[in-house]
Amino acid sequence: MPTHDLYARNPGDSHWQIPASGAARFSWEYDDGRERLLALYQKGKDKQWDGQKRIDWDLEVDPYDPLGTPEEAMTLYGTPYWAKMTDRDKGELRRHFASWQFSQFLHGEQGAMICAARIVESVPDLDAKFYSATQTMDEARHAEIYGRFLHEKIGMVYPINDNLRSLLDDTLRDSRWDMPYLGMQVLIEGLALAAFGMIRDTTSKPLPRQILAYVMQDEARHVAFGRMALRDYYKQLTDAELREREEFVIEGCYLMRDRLRGTEVLENFGIPKAEAEELSERSEFLHLFRRLLFSRIVPCVKDIGLWGKRLQQAYVDMGVLELGDSDLDQLMAQDEEIAEKLDAERFAAEERERVAEVEETIEQGRRLDG
Repeated sequence: MPTHDLYARNPGDSHWQIPASGAARFSWEYDDGRERLLALYQKGKDKQWDGQKRIDWDLEVDPYDPLGTPEEAMTLYGTPYWAKMTDRDKGELRRHFASWQFSQFLHGEQGAMICAARIVESVPDLDAKFYSATQTMDEARHAEIYGRFLHEKIGMVYPINDNLRSLLDDTLRDSRWDMPYLGMQVLIEGLALAAFGMIRDTTSKPLPRQILAYVMQDEARHVAFGRMALRDYYKQLTDAELREREEFVIEGCYLMRDRLRGTEVLENFGIPKAEAEELSERSEFLHLFRRLLFSRIVPCVKDIGLWGKRLQQAYVDMGVLELGDSDLDQLMAQDEEIAEKLDAERFAAEERERVAEVEETIEQGRRLDG
């Protein structure tokens, strides 16, 4: 079925065009590169995987409870709207929220793919072009996987959130080659990692947990790439140039904190927009997510050298300044370990099943011989 037929709200035109700006840069130096970045490129090649094979798509998913979301985490829980809902209504609400979340993941991954391709085109260093090429493939795989999950398991898609669209637009319109790094690798990937991690660590459903764990394993490398490239480049910029990029980060952080709330879902259930926004603001789940959101972004921003007074004050206002001291390397290592552990558990279970089948076949043979 065409995706356009699955949208819960009219997405408008099927195509969105952003005028390209900036230069395509070639490098004629083929035997020089940063050892750390080339090692990351090698890891990017080694860690390629096939979403058709690594993920167990035979796992069943209840579209009316795809994530095992507890009632307390639903935005409408405890409100008069919730009290009037039947079990079927609540299941439909879960379906819509899961569709909205994974739809934003899908649209964001397409944006990441385009940004990674833009980095290949515009970044001046060949080692960064090499790694960005592997990331472009990673992001294509992620978009493929999220699209399949929405089509086959939930059967519903939401259009891109207006504010995610705005952040992507600002990121891609800027002609400076480092802005796709800053907008995508730091802000949008940071947002995605927080959302992925929150669902991965709380869902009781094996298929979405597999998907998120494996995608986050890739994203750990992407963030490391952005940190390396921007940290090196930002050491060369003037104070004025750094302040321009800090303003972009401040605007983007407020946008993500205040606007990505899923109110479109509540509007689809007949709740006026203003009331939907108010109900979302009261959600404990949203408050927790916002906290986790900045656990990935703030230490990365500090690490790459954007830590001026205005930016620090913005993080004070958001109540997240202390997150600048978080160990980002440890968080990324945990993302890698969780995916590897999940693989080990799955393959061990499959091996036990295979051994049991062989033993059963042998036993059946013995009985026939007897």
